[in-house]
Amino acid sequence: MDDFRLRAGTTIGDYRLDEFLAESPTSLTWRAEQQSIRRQVVVIELKPTALHSRDAFLANVRAQAAVDHPLIGSVYEAINQPDYCFAALERLPGSSLAERLASRQAMKPVQVAHILRRVSEASLTLESAGTPTGPMRASDVFLDSHGVVRLANLARAGEREPGRSEGDITTLGRELVPLVADGHPGASRMQTLLAWMRGEGLDRSLTWAEIRSYAEQIEQQLAEAPAAAAPPTSRVQAKKSPLPLILGAAAVGIVAIVGVFALKGGGDGKTAKPLPSPVVIPEGSHPLPDGGESALPAFELGAHEVTIGEYESFLKALAALPPERQKNYDPEGQPPGKTGHEPDGWADMLAAIKSGGQWQGRTITRDCPVVNVDWWDATAYCNWKLVHLPTEEQWWAAMRHQLPEPSSLRPAGWGGIHEIPPTDRTPAGLLGMAGSVSEWTRSQSLNPANPLGEKNWVLMGGSFLKPSSGATAREWTTDRSLKRPDLGFRVVE
Repeated sequence: MDDFRLRAGTTIGDYRLDEFLAESPTSLTWRAEQQSIRRQVVVIELKPTALHSRDAFLANVRAQAAVDHPLIGSVYEAINQPDYCFAALERLPGSSLAERLASRQAMKPVQVAHILRRVSEASLTLESAGTPTGPMRASDVFLDSHGVVRLANLARAGEREPGRSEGDITTLGRELVPLVADGHPGASRMQTLLAWMRGEGLDRSLTWAEIRSYAEQIEQQLAEAPAAAAPPTSRVQAKKSPLPLILGAAAVGIVAIVGVFALKGGGDGKTAKPLPSPVVIPEGSHPLPDGGESALPAFELGAHEVTIGEYESFLKALAALPPERQKNYDPEGQPPGKTGHEPDGWADMLAAIKSGGQWQGRTITRDCPVVNVDWWDATAYCNWKLVHLPTEEQWWAAMRHQLPEPSSLRPAGWGGIHEIPPTDRTPAGLLGMAGSVSEWTRSQSLNPANPLGEKNWVLMGGSFLKPSSGATAREWTTDRSLKRPDLGFRVVE
């Protein structure tokens, strides 16, 4: 094979070929300079042995030139001479995601969410126009020093290949996994979205519209609820979602907007105080409830139980969907007779909040933990939020993080998240682990008091109604439909 690199420094037309970049069976790609105006470009030229295919080559260039999108690279000109044929394209600033991956430059989850949102926007334009494109990879996505995202122009002549979008989504879902930096807020959410892009836990591929909406929701959540960066840890593996999310583009957009509303609080015209950010629990060996230790990857546990305001946003999101799509968030195996996810007494809770009154004799606000929810309700919320319930081991490890003696926590009573006293706050920043409300987990385990029995579903932590055991309290139940006024949940993000 000829060593085309030796041509670096020579000219073709008005272009000086500076650096050889790539070779295909019919073409060569160069980093070049348009000498007359000192413009940096990319030149793609046909090989001398492939000049017979110039018609097909120029047809592809014309298809690229027809693309008009601010995120997609432009075509400057095409030159067709008897002895050579080439096109000059915009040189995209910054570096490609493939280059960042090769140099192990991981990024904060909020940055990756931004990239996916912008890639989705450009891809949706091409998809809706029916523009044929070549396969997209991490090497085709560029990011400059200001965080501006640009895409290589992959337009082609002909008909759009069926499954092109699905193939690109799957490829990026696979290639971008190492790009997400561990130990930062949103890492688990971002890895979950990438897993869904690969089709894990789903019965079909996500669409670009869905990815745009999910990425936008993650981006806005992380922008409005920043947390201090934690030290780097080994990678948190993406969790598989248990349900197929069959959402239309418009419906997903509504869900994303309503989901963000949860962070802004209110709904009654009042400005809510920001809720505490999740607490990062580092990778390592952590104590188990029944003795011994277990190695756990890093994870982020909610600093507080899910609030009424946050859960209200979930119910509003469901109400915005057609009835047949509301079921998409239902956990696998949910009883057929369960048709919704409103807590018992929900209307009375909201009425008391609006009037400034009391619910069941207790002052209630949107910052109070949501209660009277069963395991199915809690899991449906998690499916909507791209999070999950903690395991028994995660809950215990988080509670014990930086806390040698759990009995030092004094159970908090009923009240809003901001009213939990420092006596029920762990050194790591977790609120209400000893009191407030007991919490659902996604674990089944044996009750040590009945080692010959069967594994049952685990509730963790004390509550304002059952404060005696504090943070070490555990309960086991066979009934995932259990609802109590002192039972709620928090999430792992």
